[in-house]
Amino acid sequence: MGVLEGFEELYGTAPEGVWAAPGRVNLIGEYTDFNEGFVMPLALPHTAVAAVSRRTDGVLRLHSADIEGPVVELHVAELAPRTNTSWAAYPAGVVWVLREAGHEITGADIHLSSTVPTGAGLSSSAALEVVTALALNDLFELGLTGPELARFSQRAENDFVGVPCGIMDQTASACAEEGHALHLDCRDLSIRQIPFDLASEGLSLLVVDSRVKHALGDGAYAERREGCEEGARRLGVPFLRDVAYEDLDASLARLTDERVRRYVRHVVSDDHRVDQVISLLDAGEVRAIGPVLTEGHISLRDDLRISCPELDLVVDTAVTAGALGARMTGGGFGGSAIVLVEASDTDTVTKAVEEAFAGAGYTAPRVFPAVPSAGARRVG
Repeated sequence: MGVLEGFEELYGTAPEGVWAAPGRVNLIGEYTDFNEGFVMPLALPHTAVAAVSRRTDGVLRLHSADIEGPVVELHVAELAPRTNTSWAAYPAGVVWVLREAGHEITGADIHLSSTVPTGAGLSSSAALEVVTALALNDLFELGLTGPELARFSQRAENDFVGVPCGIMDQTASACAEEGHALHLDCRDLSIRQIPFDLASEGLSLLVVDSRVKHALGDGAYAERREGCEEGARRLGVPFLRDVAYEDLDASLARLTDERVRRYVRHVVSDDHRVDQVISLLDAGEVRAIGPVLTEGHISLRDDLRISCPELDLVVDTAVTAGALGARMTGGGFGGSAIVLVEASDTDTVTKAVEEAFAGAGYTAPRVFPAVPSAGARRVG
């Protein structure tokens, strides 16, 4: 049953519209966003879809086709941060943030369904937030731009849900373009759409969902964020983005805390890797980004220490089987890896990874192509 039919069955009337917002996979630039650095995500074909109608009585009704349970009924005037720990906190947080900013959201009926894998590091939560924000923006004629919708969605996750994520996930979901990767400067939020048509190059970017669930609210993400902020303080800069790559060795020599030193080395070098990837893509050297991706994984594994045995196995196996490059992507401690392959090698690499997982006794991974797709839009 589609969301339109589900909405009618739940609420007894047709919705005013249907909207979609995608999940994302990050090509390069991990844990750089809250350091005001650079990231390069692309939107996936997988989306959160919302059928929505306005209400005028202050009631917010939320339902997910993907989660067992009744309609969640809330009152917009009573929404308060960190009072709801269920999936409903993500769309409810968007309503709260918009109202806090002075936008008169008088209630809504919302029915959601998502094909973005949860717990796979592909930003299922950002997709929920952005699709809600876009629907409310259209229905209540708020006049907000894509970047503004991303900012409100981020605030919903930061301030209402309580996860200190950066701006990347929501910006990718709100602003990505089909056939492009999105280069985002997380300081001024400027965006450049980078052509990324792998099929025309005879290449494919695979997502390998390790099936290991991660939860960013468990403190590990916040600990690394705090460590990065401490590194910036000790180096006398506002953010690690302000440490030049050419000055990295000298900066590291000034840090006595081994943990902080590792975090600083990762962030500054990953910002540099974003620059490398853009230069290579601009020059048409798409295959040459493969080793840069693999270098990024080594940094995430050894310096940031957010990988896990399953993700390391994906990367090592894929590269050994002929992949051009691979790395874990997302918040870490599970989730997904990306693998850049010649299109003709897709089956060989996929089989090698699946056999490696079986041999290690791991749950079989889910493998699918990451096709650069469109950002949030109205679909009905």
